[in-house]
Amino acid sequence: MSPRAGKNSGHTPHTLAFVESPVQLLNVLEWAHARELHPREEPGAGFTLVVLSPTDPMTRGQLRRMAELARREGHTVRWEEARGGTTAPFRTIGGLMPLLRHAERMVMGDPFSRYVQLLLTITRASELVVVDDGTATMEFVGQLARGERLVRWHRKGGRTGPRDVLFAPVSAAARRRLTPGTDRGVEVFSSMPIKDAPDGVTITSNVFAWTRDRFGPPRVTKTADMVGTSLVETGVVDADRYLEAVQRLAKAHGATRYFAHRRESTEKLHRLAVETGLEVVRPDLPLELIARRGPIGRTVLSFPSTVVHTLPLALSGTDVRVAVCDIDPAWLTEHASPRAQGFLSGVTGTAKDVHRLAAVSVV
Repeated sequence: MSPRAGKNSGHTPHTLAFVESPVQLLNVLEWAHARELHPREEPGAGFTLVVLSPTDPMTRGQLRRMAELARREGHTVRWEEARGGTTAPFRTIGGLMPLLRHAERMVMGDPFSRYVQLLLTITRASELVVVDDGTATMEFVGQLARGERLVRWHRKGGRTGPRDVLFAPVSAAARRRLTPGTDRGVEVFSSMPIKDAPDGVTITSNVFAWTRDRFGPPRVTKTADMVGTSLVETGVVDADRYLEAVQRLAKAHGATRYFAHRRESTEKLHRLAVETGLEVVRPDLPLELIARRGPIGRTVLSFPSTVVHTLPLALSGTDVRVAVCDIDPAWLTEHASPRAQGFLSGVTGTAKDVHRLAAVSVV
């Protein structure tokens, strides 16, 4: 499945992309750049980017900023209030039916999303593309290769709820659609280290060429910055242990700013600012773009997360060092998935061009 297949055949497939987060939208822009889809030069390119808007205010704000960047690139962006009440999904899907029926290629950012899985059972697209939604992409490819049901890594091993049971047939159908066949190609466009991809799945590297072309290089300061994580909010890491680890890590490396994850709670961030003295920054764009625009610290500290893979790519050619601190097993909550420690260790261990730090000791 060549990136130039549409051009070389004299026919550009109509592409429909679905995103639910700012990072997904960024990676769709990276994919379009890698595919050399230039809407200003080729008005008939047939690329429609659909935002399935969530309700979280922080995510919505970042998505609006990213949607504006996409429009500046010349892309057609369709904003859907996909979760505005019980009837919203029916209105959204009903309005998208003509596009879904005619799309020859579907790009998606989160194959674990129930919304996306439902759309997969409707579309007739012969090309399916999955772009990164963070480290979950690694788990998705692994589950697809093993023929397992699609379950987010931090939920694996947990109880199956009534909604999971009701949705199981749709999820199973979506997984079958995401399995390559003679009449269907599947591509994963990723900056993650992906191993053991299923036969027939094309892996394309995302090197953040669009980000580096449009932004920076940044001004690099002499201090250190920290990157926040939502591991507390997802129930994986204990809040008290996390805050103490942040405080010790910041003190050891002279960090002054803390870039909050969009899902971090206001209460936790307020407590973090008071207890650590760090300046809490709520980014209005994905961190890859914030860092590339600058200013950014000479050292960027992170716990295991997507950014330990993406920031070295986005900041290629600069003097910024990305350092990752391991998660101590003692920080995990009793509700954490049995796979949590192994998965987080894998995220850190497979990261390239980062400096690995030992887990800080907390009581």
